[in-house]
Amino acid sequence: MVLARRFLIAKILFPLAIAILVCLPAIAEPAAEGSQPCAEASDIAVLNSPIAPWKGAPLRVVLASEKPLDGELSLIAPDGAVAVKTAERRGGPPYFWILEVTSPAAGSWKAILASDGACEAVTREIVVRDRQPAAPQAGNAGVWPLRATWNRATENLYSAWIEKLFDAPVEAAPSWPVLHEVLRDRSRNLLFNHLGLREDEKNIVMRPDCADLPYFLRAYFAFKMGLPFGFSKCSRGAGGEGPRCFEWTNSQMFEPARPPRPESASPLPILFRQPAPPRTVPQRLGLAASFGRYLSAVADGVHSGSARTSANDNNTDYYPVALSERTLRPGTIYADPYGHVLMLVKRVPQSGEGAGVFLAVDGQPDGTVARKRFWRGNFLFAQNPALGSPGFKHFRPIVREGGTLRRLSNEEISTSADYGDFSLDQARLGVEDFYDRMEDVMSPDPLDPSRALLEVIAALEEQVKARVTSVENGRKYQTTNRGVADMPDGPSIFETVGAWEDFATPSRDLRLLIAIDVARGFPDRVARRPDRYAMPKDKSAADVKADLETTLASELSTRTFSYTRSDGSAWTLALRDVLERSVALEMAYNVNDCVELRWGAPEGTDEASTCKRRAPAAQRTKMQDYRAWFHERRRPARA
Repeated sequence: MVLARRFLIAKILFPLAIAILVCLPAIAEPAAEGSQPCAEASDIAVLNSPIAPWKGAPLRVVLASEKPLDGELSLIAPDGAVAVKTAERRGGPPYFWILEVTSPAAGSWKAILASDGACEAVTREIVVRDRQPAAPQAGNAGVWPLRATWNRATENLYSAWIEKLFDAPVEAAPSWPVLHEVLRDRSRNLLFNHLGLREDEKNIVMRPDCADLPYFLRAYFAFKMGLPFGFSKCSRGAGGEGPRCFEWTNSQMFEPARPPRPESASPLPILFRQPAPPRTVPQRLGLAASFGRYLSAVADGVHSGSARTSANDNNTDYYPVALSERTLRPGTIYADPYGHVLMLVKRVPQSGEGAGVFLAVDGQPDGTVARKRFWRGNFLFAQNPALGSPGFKHFRPIVREGGTLRRLSNEEISTSADYGDFSLDQARLGVEDFYDRMEDVMSPDPLDPSRALLEVIAALEEQVKARVTSVENGRKYQTTNRGVADMPDGPSIFETVGAWEDFATPSRDLRLLIAIDVARGFPDRVARRPDRYAMPKDKSAADVKADLETTLASELSTRTFSYTRSDGSAWTLALRDVLERSVALEMAYNVNDCVELRWGAPEGTDEASTCKRRAPAAQRTKMQDYRAWFHERRRPARA
């Protein structure tokens, strides 16, 4: 992925604070979906936003629970009237409810979760002031003062925040050109202007790549809530060994440098580059500007190797978890063995209408943030010590002891009442075992094979349409007349900087080729594992396989998409065309080629007639030398 990230930030204002929190007990296996266990007071975490509610700002309330409670959440106004209520329980786990009052009256409000059964209602009081309180102030140490601890309560609120941030119907494939567009959306961001400083209405620009994205989101939440945060500097792995981390820093150790000019000097964004930390924090920078400087260091310090550290290593930012509904919650990251990182944002349980689904987001070098579903084409898995440890992982908890911060060890996480979820199970799974296990977690009940095939085709279609955006960004880059983008040598084509990383698509195309193989091979997969599917009683496995092959051919022919050709005109292809062009797509990732070639348009056709640009001969020669990697669907080891 990326060796270093730079991004523009102008007057970032993100102070911090914690709202009303009630700690939760240890994680326990949740009851079945729809069950109604009674809630103890300590089972519930409540967050009100802004941190100091007042009548001039909307009041948002989030109630989160580890248990799948049934109930109705109400906000009771100071006059005793029900201002708003909802019985919509989201997530799972954690499970949560959200309410908002646009113009709350000053006085004492109550958030009440009531059940129809014999369970006692859960009540929390929230005081709304009649005037705006003073803004939070910076402390004397670190980037921001700490006001809370990571535990099951804050983790559940973090998961709820992540899920709401990227929420959309499962059939949608939302994407955003940059991360800050998501955070600026008050309908998505439950912490929008949480500090009462209008901090999310400033000119913020964030362009994280895939490795940066989880850190940015974790840091944003930690900063708003006053929680500990840190990151490691790690190797990328080499010489047959996976990545290792050699230095850890945190928000209490880091001392940001002065900006190159006063913030008031210009309203334009300022490019912050990695500074050498000074001895003291310039207090005139203030809390918000210090955080902006810190984000720049985070972006420069982390990369995809940070997520691929060994599963049993304690000196890491992430730790592995078991594959279960309980552990694969929003905020869980996925470390691709070949250098990509994704973050889970939602679990959709299996139902009579369809298979269970895990949804995730990732960042791309061009700044795009997109949501996609878990499937073999997006989440690659391999067991190779030289690549590190892939799979699903959680952020390692950070605790404060004696005024200093430290990370919990794997053993401490295993025995923690708030966590208890460290596991080496994924490290013991082969490739097929991993995907079989994930199928079982997503859809515990046997799947209808035809419906499961449609899910696979939908995932492939989603991946192809995401590539349309990536290739279009490359076409737009070509129109800027900035010349030929340099092509790296050897395995570095998958990890570099500059225009090649931003607009060439070798990693994405390798995943697309694997996705094509998955779709083609699905009928065989059903025949190999018939016990996993609800096979028709009157048909053999061979009959079902034949039916699936017919459905696959039909769906691939009828599902279409369009891309923009070099002359600006639209050209429509079917998914069938993409599969038929898989050989051409082995050499379609070069940003210096016209978009027609990047979609495998055959020479001499009307589609290819608008192509006016070819990569230099020397680059085409290198691509031919590297073609075996794509043909064999394997990413080479780092030199």
